[in-house]
Amino acid sequence: MEDCLSKKIEITVSEAEKRTGRNAVNMQETYTAYLIETRAVESQNEGQCSPVDSLWRRYSEFELLRNYLLVTFPHIVVPPLPEKRADFVWHKLSADNMDPDFVERRRIGLENFLLRVASHPVLCQDNIFYSFLTQEGGWKEMVNETGFQLKADSRLKALNATFRVKNPDKRFTELKHYSDELQSVISHLLRVRARVADRLYGVYKVHGNYGRVFSEWSAIEKEMGDGLQSAGHHMDVYAASIDDILEEEEHYADQLKEYLFYAEALRAVCRKHELMQYDLEMAAQDLTSKKQQCEELATGTVRTFSLKGMTSKLFGQETPEQREAKIKVLEEQIQEGEEQLKSKNLEGRDFVKSAWADIERFKEQKNHDLKEALISYAVMQISMCKKGIQVWTNAKECFSKM
Repeated sequence: MEDCLSKKIEITVSEAEKRTGRNAVNMQETYTAYLIETRAVESQNEGQCSPVDSLWRRYSEFELLRNYLLVTFPHIVVPPLPEKRADFVWHKLSADNMDPDFVERRRIGLENFLLRVASHPVLCQDNIFYSFLTQEGGWKEMVNETGFQLKADSRLKALNATFRVKNPDKRFTELKHYSDELQSVISHLLRVRARVADRLYGVYKVHGNYGRVFSEWSAIEKEMGDGLQSAGHHMDVYAASIDDILEEEEHYADQLKEYLFYAEALRAVCRKHELMQYDLEMAAQDLTSKKQQCEELATGTVRTFSLKGMTSKLFGQETPEQREAKIKVLEEQIQEGEEQLKSKNLEGRDFVKSAWADIERFKEQKNHDLKEALISYAVMQISMCKKGIQVWTNAKECFSKM
């Protein structure tokens, strides 16, 4: 971890800016650009003020970076990006992806994504990631030149592997089920939180009605007027405090959403393992078939029904020379197949070892982060309850002085 990029440079996404430009099909569009700033840590430790490097990136460039990382490091649980459009929001909150509050939360999420990658022991060493932080012009061309899109597995192939793998690894099967359940639980938790936030908003805003009524009542009372006016003021302050509380609530929701999207990152690792296992099984099946063909040609017996066997019966057997030539070709193909199978076995073992090490690292991170988030949420709820008690305690004192 000492070699991680996050130990060497300070990374921030300091601001967001709405811009207008032309897209790939020359149509005008409005988008948000984010300012990434980096500063060397070493010079700060030595008491020097290092210069800040900065560049602007669009959300689509963050997506391109993450897609590149997914393909290049299939055994890694790649950190997710914040959502492109707001989801699981309580109904008073804007779901517009150009809304200033949403853009600000996404800015924080993008900074968190960069910090996650920069602190990862493997991802942080990637040159394309470093260029993303430091090289504004020509970065897209650089990442496309890696040819990572050609290495990406098709969805059809992934689906085929899911249903046709004969000997799936039990650990990855269990991990896939766990990621599905984690996503389901967090989705449900976010929906409950949205309902609680909506109810909370209503409770706080209704206290504003108390404030208005007490204020109006105080205008027609002489002896009770001051007490009612003071109580109304406490209610108004309480009602107005809901905006800051719900902003904190959304920050908590974003922490949960990160792990909602991490569930898909876990499944991506599982899918890659299924594909490797599928390729391995197909290679083994092909090798077995060629060995059988070679044996049949050598012995002159056909074990299973085949079109080739029927053709031989109808049009006569092959000459010894033809058979020898075919056997030689098959023996070469068998040798190639055995080497390929050995290579795929080694590749599979390396993948499992690397993937499982990263999954263990992810689990530690997840346990720590979710524990912190849930504790912070509990502390926030306790604080809100105390605030409500204090408001009514103050109101009680105001009433007592009437």
